[in-house]
Amino acid sequence: MNTQIKVLVVEDEMIIGAKISMYLTDLGYEVTGIIPRGEEVLFHVKENTPDIILMDINLKGKLDGVETAMLIQKEIDIPIIYLTANTDDATFARAKPTRPYSFISKPFKQLDLKHALELASERILTEKSQPQNQPEKFVLNDRIFVRHNEVMVKIIIADILYLEADRNYCQVFTKNSTYLLVNTLKNMEDKLPSEQFQRIHRSYIVNVNHVDEVAQNHITVEGKILPLSKELRKDLLDRLRLI
Repeated sequence: MNTQIKVLVVEDEMIIGAKISMYLTDLGYEVTGIIPRGEEVLFHVKENTPDIILMDINLKGKLDGVETAMLIQKEIDIPIIYLTANTDDATFARAKPTRPYSFISKPFKQLDLKHALELASERILTEKSQPQNQPEKFVLNDRIFVRHNEVMVKIIIADILYLEADRNYCQVFTKNSTYLLVNTLKNMEDKLPSEQFQRIHRSYIVNVNHVDEVAQNHITVEGKILPLSKELRKDLLDRLRLI
């Protein structure tokens, strides 16, 4: 399954917020809401979790954008892109501990938003894994973001059937769609959750939860026959016995 990437707009100037929402809709994103006050954001995030938050730094009310981001990150890890008319060093220093994915200076154009959101989406996919003594995970550990038909969409990791190497790229297959990633199969193997995914061939990684049949030299996933190398067959069988 793939869906539009969900973006929350936190902006106290409603005209600007509406303009941003229009831009995002034109770019193929889903806007979960336009929130004018930091105090209201945490409740919204819990009820309808966005994939990315566009956060105005200079919010009116008790909390500004940086303080709001800090509160959100205590509860859930969501990428933040700051909107700000202040580009001074002091503002940057305050915002830096929240690990923002980007800053967009006001006034901005639709192209500025497009580039910032695409970079954020691709960074989520390519984010470095945790240190080896910690579980590997994505920034958002149940999904990846990919470019499809000129927009960024998200794929729920559990819906991935298998991945196939395509030189320096790889193809991701779900039940209803196929996506081409600008990433090698080895890189994806390192980043996907190891408890769900198993390499079965030099050119294939499979989601073990979707394996229907295992033969001597191939497996079947949703009616698709995939090659199974002799060297990796035992590893797969061991994994399947644990499920």
